[in-house]
Amino acid sequence: MSTIRKTITFTEKQDKWIKSRITEGEFTNDSEYLRDLVRRDQAKNAKFSALKAAITEGMESGISDKSVPDIMKEVEDRMRADGRL
Repeated sequence: MSTIRKTITFTEKQDKWIKSRITEGEFTNDSEYLRDLVRRDQAKNAKFSALKAAITEGMESGISDKSVPDIMKEVEDRMRADGRL
C-alpha cells in the first residue's frame, strides 16, 4: 500500500495532547496516532452506514402483522443464535 504525505496544522493544545499519547506509550509517533484515529472513524462510519441501511430496510418493509411480543421473541432467538444473549 502506498502512502501519501500530508501537511496538517494543530493548535498547541492539540499538539500537546498528541505528544502525551506518544509519551504514554500508546503510539510511537504522530502519524501512528492519526492513522489510528482515521481507522476508528472509518469503522464507526461503516457501523453507522449499516445501521442506517437496516433502518431504511425496516421502514420500507411496511407494517408488520406480528405482535410486539412475537417480534421480541424473534429478536431474542436471533441474538441467542448469534451468541449475543
